[in-house]
Amino acid sequence: MQTEDNISVLDKVLSNYSSLFEAEKKVADFVLDHSTEVIDMTVAEVANDCSVSEATVIRFCKRCGCQGFHRLKLDLARESDTHGIKKDIPNELHANDIGSSIRNILANKQEELQETLAGIDPSQCDRVLNLLQGARTVVFSAVGNTIPIALDGAYKFNELGITSFTSSVWENMLAMLRTLPSDAVMIALSASGESKHLLYMVDCAVERKIPIIAVTNHIHSSLAKKSTYVLRSVSRERMFFRNHSFLSTRLSMMAVVEILYFLLCSRKEDSFHCIDVHEQSIADEKM
Repeated sequence: MQTEDNISVLDKVLSNYSSLFEAEKKVADFVLDHSTEVIDMTVAEVANDCSVSEATVIRFCKRCGCQGFHRLKLDLARESDTHGIKKDIPNELHANDIGSSIRNILANKQEELQETLAGIDPSQCDRVLNLLQGARTVVFSAVGNTIPIALDGAYKFNELGITSFTSSVWENMLAMLRTLPSDAVMIALSASGESKHLLYMVDCAVERKIPIIAVTNHIHSSLAKKSTYVLRSVSRERMFFRNHSFLSTRLSMMAVVEILYFLLCSRKEDSFHCIDVHEQSIADEKM
């Protein structure tokens, strides 16, 4: 299981935002908008500026993985010194200033990818790669807006000669899982880690003792708790759309799948031969 030790405070706040109570969201919004100022503030000052109680500030800190307000400030200060870019990342979109908006999106996407890649533990990733290399079949499971990632992942793995399946219909996936051999592996993709139909599939895999590799934004989610390995992706969409509950990003989750693809390509001895055979098989379809 992945820990939160290498996850930034701001990304902890963003990941837990949808599960916070309304009063706690006021504190979250304040921290996201005034991260450098919070370092020099007292809990009473933050509570006053947010129009909440001091107890709410403390609860917010704990729900975001910090032991208390003092630890939150220490982590913010450390990250500000180490990653000065964090405090300068703009999060404004202006319909009348497309150039500035594009630069702001780029800056946040760069941070999103950097946090995702930095959070991957090399030793755990090595175990995941060994598991995938030894798998007879790999099943990519997803529902909703992560289905395109599953389709892309299955295509890439098949290119490498690793037999892979997926389906956009969760009932098909569930039926497929019930007939898989025990040496199959599931890669489960979910931003929230709480998708009901995906968890049906995960429960089926657990029942059949099929190892599960989760790619999710939430390392304490139901999906993460049921999985053998967890690879965390980071989403910063809420930096732009604070009042919306959706997390529609695919970039960081797709980056995790890309990492597995490239590393498997470098480790699997016949990977380039398999890719060449695949390219030759579709060569006539290209102009």
